[in-house]
Amino acid sequence: MPSDASTGSPPFVIDAVLSEYPFPAFLEPVRKRAEEFEQAHPEYRVNIRGCYYEDLPAEVSRLALAGTPPTIASYYSGASQQAIDTVTRDGRPLFTPIAGQIAGRTEILGEPVILDDLIAACRGFYTSGGEIAAVPLTLSTMLLYTNTTMLRAAGVTAVPRTWAELTAACEAIARLDGGPEFAVTWPDDGKLFQHAVAQQGGLFLDNDNGRSARAGTVDLTSAEIMSYVHWWRQLNERGRYLYTGAFEDWIGTGKAFAEQRVAFKFGSSFEIAGMTEIARAGGFDVSVSSLPHNERITPVGNWIGGDALWLAGGLDPALRDGALAFIQYLNSPRNGAEWHKANGSTPATYGAVAVLEEEGWFAEQPRHRVATDQLEQTDGSPGSNGPVFPGSHGIQTAIMAAMEDVLLRGAEPLARFTRATAEAQKALDAYNDTCLGSGPRDESWLLVGT
Repeated sequence: MPSDASTGSPPFVIDAVLSEYPFPAFLEPVRKRAEEFEQAHPEYRVNIRGCYYEDLPAEVSRLALAGTPPTIASYYSGASQQAIDTVTRDGRPLFTPIAGQIAGRTEILGEPVILDDLIAACRGFYTSGGEIAAVPLTLSTMLLYTNTTMLRAAGVTAVPRTWAELTAACEAIARLDGGPEFAVTWPDDGKLFQHAVAQQGGLFLDNDNGRSARAGTVDLTSAEIMSYVHWWRQLNERGRYLYTGAFEDWIGTGKAFAEQRVAFKFGSSFEIAGMTEIARAGGFDVSVSSLPHNERITPVGNWIGGDALWLAGGLDPALRDGALAFIQYLNSPRNGAEWHKANGSTPATYGAVAVLEEEGWFAEQPRHRVATDQLEQTDGSPGSNGPVFPGSHGIQTAIMAAMEDVLLRGAEPLARFTRATAEAQKALDAYNDTCLGSGPRDESWLLVGT
């Protein structure tokens, strides 16, 4: 029997729409946690429904406008502005900042609150308007994968840490007798731009990268962006970088690394287990390390991937507290550690990291510690925390198209990214106009920029 919101009588039903990704049985551990939560709190039922992460904003908006919004939804990190802009059928924001609903409590229904235990990079990324808006469920960042068998053959003794060191290593690979045609690959993908700029503490948007207020202006010609573009172009012009010819081609770049057509690959921390198995099957050694950075700076930030749990506003207090307690339970140190081991999601709390250390997991699986250590490279500035993009799909498309023109058509970087800024600004303006306007929204606001 459904909960009666008007009388606040049990059982209270927590409806959760959670992001699905192309990994087998991805949400099964969460479903198990839901069953455990129900046993510990029999007055609650937790209904979990998976939705492909790119489709989730549209599905949640549909449910909200139909008057049947979920209690909790997990939005991909790049869709955070869309979560903020999702409204109910009477025009109110669907979600409310989680920190305000916890209101300083240290436990809810006996479940310890984990907000103060979130790793600094998570706290920074999901802080909007001065308070934590959502709580991470899944977490990832960008790392460097290196074929160290090939690196040793080229006489390189250390995995590159900076852009200059990677350039030098690529030159050594090029001199290797019988070596690959190219040395390094990564996709033309907006996520990698975000990572490079966050490393340097740069900004994409006004209003503190869209964190102190909604962004209204975008700039793709900053010194931080252009330094990355120029370095990338140099690798490409020297024939060291492999461009597979398609935007966001994670499959193609992964295949090139697996086939040893390159020595280096930029990739997600979610790929650690997969790349380890690929190397074993291919008969070569692989290392996992922090993504190389501009040697002129000390890294101060990272791209943040994964998704976070957003809480609906206006809930009956009993239902609200049940949902908050469930969110804390999912992120308890033990459950956070098990979630990491199940699918490679980087631990989102220091408590989960401590459990994994105490169990000896990181000692046995040192590659999995790399993402955690890299995420500690943050100074908490707006640039280090990354942007909250309005119109993320249009902005990221403008970035990727500009870079492709630089790589394939010899476009002059500053001129091409000046044009891309105008294209991105048009996308940002269109998004803000439709979300802030009083009429029906153009459905393009629901497109997720990955």
